[in-house]
Amino acid sequence: MGNSIRFRLWSAAAISIAIALAIAGVGLRYLFELNVERRVVSELTVDLNELIGATKFASDGRLSVESTLADQRFASPLSGHYWQVEDLATHSLVRSRSLWDATLTLPERAASGELRTEELKGPGDELTVAVVRTITDADGRAFRAIVAEDHSNVEVSVGEYVRDLAPALMVLAFALMGAFFIQITVGLAPLEGLRVAVRDVIAQRMARLDVAAPGEVQPLADEINRLLDAQEKALSRARSRATDLAHGLKTPLQVLSADIRTLREKGETKLADEIEKSAGAIRRHVERELARARLAPGVSGRAACRVREVAAGVVAVVKRTPRGKQLSFLIDAAEDFMAPIDEGDLSEILGNLVENATRFAKSFVRVGASANAGEVVLAVVDDGPGIPEADRQAVLSRGVQLDSKGGSRGLGLAIVSDIVEAYGGRLTMANASPGLAVTIYLPRHG
Repeated sequence: MGNSIRFRLWSAAAISIAIALAIAGVGLRYLFELNVERRVVSELTVDLNELIGATKFASDGRLSVESTLADQRFASPLSGHYWQVEDLATHSLVRSRSLWDATLTLPERAASGELRTEELKGPGDELTVAVVRTITDADGRAFRAIVAEDHSNVEVSVGEYVRDLAPALMVLAFALMGAFFIQITVGLAPLEGLRVAVRDVIAQRMARLDVAAPGEVQPLADEINRLLDAQEKALSRARSRATDLAHGLKTPLQVLSADIRTLREKGETKLADEIEKSAGAIRRHVERELARARLAPGVSGRAACRVREVAAGVVAVVKRTPRGKQLSFLIDAAEDFMAPIDEGDLSEILGNLVENATRFAKSFVRVGASANAGEVVLAVVDDGPGIPEADRQAVLSRGVQLDSKGGSRGLGLAIVSDIVEAYGGRLTMANASPGLAVTIYLPRHG
């Protein structure tokens, strides 16, 4: 999972979204708190101006407030809303009823008329937001007025805002994750297309990568195609060498056969039999390599042929043999039934299987073709003695010969096994009660 690009992108997206939303949440909370404080200061300024307008110096020089503020919270003890006026000459105080017997600690004296915003301690040492202004009248008498509000009111508003903001941020997180999902899916789609194309090459449905990739991925596809081309050339050279070697051995084998006949004519039967046995083993190897060499490098799954037509051609040849004339043949395949295999390779498969079946059958040989989910099934069945279960795997091995009649049932099945494997298929053998049933399963393409 840790090596998955999708997992890495999802991890990066989740971390990025979490960090971004955390920063956004903190920033929005700060901005909202700042805005609430500005609103509170604005409201307090209105109250301050009303307080200043109601503050007078009496004829005896004492400071008085002619009327209380309209907000009734200033009349409720410890309500969180306070005002206070100080005579700067006598330091006498006039306070709101909400302060009860407490006093607001006033800041240093400011310039006359200057409005200042302060954070002061309230009656219960709570933090308050306050606005302060110093006023000097025409007679040179000065007083300082202050209106304050408990800062907890701001914190309550901010808390309510954060509670409302959290669900919205969660919805935004899901929306962003959805957007990232679309982005990751779209971004990785070319890689998925490349993976499918590589799978088609591996399954031999295509010889090269035929995919329209974006600029970042196309160089990779081009390099893979160059690698496939080089591999195809290397396979072609290797198969050519194998073919040349096999053909090179055929001529000495023919000479050796002539020498064997000469030895028999001279009465050297035992020596001729030993040489013929060795020559037969070499011939079997040569025939197998020739059959394998006929498989083109990189078998294409796009090849297809009509099973009944190929089977009819094979049966027609076998029927002309002395053994074939004694048997009946049944081709159980529809006229238009197609198998995903080259016609020559299918002919090689059926030729070996039908020839082996003809050699051991008692009365009939049947060639069948059918289809199941994702596979084409080919079967050659005879009513001969069959092959013991213990020998069925061995008969597919290189150079194994189970019959002693001069034939080579093991070689034929080994060649068939090689061709089937090249097409990504599989071969099974089972008792046909009586006889042997050899079944080929070839994967369907497209």
